[in-house]
Amino acid sequence: MKIALFATCISDVMFPQAAQATVHLLERLGHQVDFPESQGCCGQMHINTGYYPEAMPLIRNHVETFKDALDGRWDAIVLPSGSCTGSLRHQAPMVAEEEGDHELSVYASELAKITYDLPEFLVNVLGMVDVGAYFPHRVTYHTTCHSLRVAREGDAPIRLLKAVEGIDYVPLPDADVCCGFGGTFSLKNPETSASMLADKMANIVSTGAEIVAAGDYSCLMNIGGGLSRTRAGIRAMHLAEILAGTKDEPWVAPATTTKVGA
Repeated sequence: MKIALFATCISDVMFPQAAQATVHLLERLGHQVDFPESQGCCGQMHINTGYYPEAMPLIRNHVETFKDALDGRWDAIVLPSGSCTGSLRHQAPMVAEEEGDHELSVYASELAKITYDLPEFLVNVLGMVDVGAYFPHRVTYHTTCHSLRVAREGDAPIRLLKAVEGIDYVPLPDADVCCGFGGTFSLKNPETSASMLADKMANIVSTGAEIVAAGDYSCLMNIGGGLSRTRAGIRAMHLAEILAGTKDEPWVAPATTTKVGA
């Protein structure tokens, strides 16, 4: 398939290993991956805080960047983020319509139909669960709020993890409970956010895992930062990084990427 990668702001600026691992995995599986360089923010931060007019240029840029997919240039738009996937699929068309740009809303809606978070693309579109990955570590998984409740990708990430050769997957208690980040929620409600993070970290530590994985580096930034501050000895990694490597070709993130957690 011909795939357009939407890397997301946080991958571009802080955690490029998520996008790099996504490209490595998809190319290893035999797909062509393009990175349209005019892409930018999906606008979720603006939309979530009520700044609809300010989000409109971002939505227009996204549509302009990826609209060639509607003419067959790409078969799918794939993201390493359930949060941004949910925003592009549901928020972008809604905001464009509410701001009076019906044509933009239609384009955004059509692009939404071929926009996928990585796990759901692998499982629901490609029909793959075993992607040939090898990762001999004890891993638990945090199900991010947006991937569960907005993108609605179901158990695709867990199915992918369980199929990884060598992995010791341990279910996370209350995996579907928010980590406390919630974008601007953590800034507006720091005490509540910190309490939620403490509960999340306690559950992660209880699993005895070496690594906590998730499909959004925003949540991993929050969780990994907390685990690092408490010296828990648990690393935070994106699901794509776990799926990218094989026994013969382990995935090694470039030296310029950011490490989160111990």
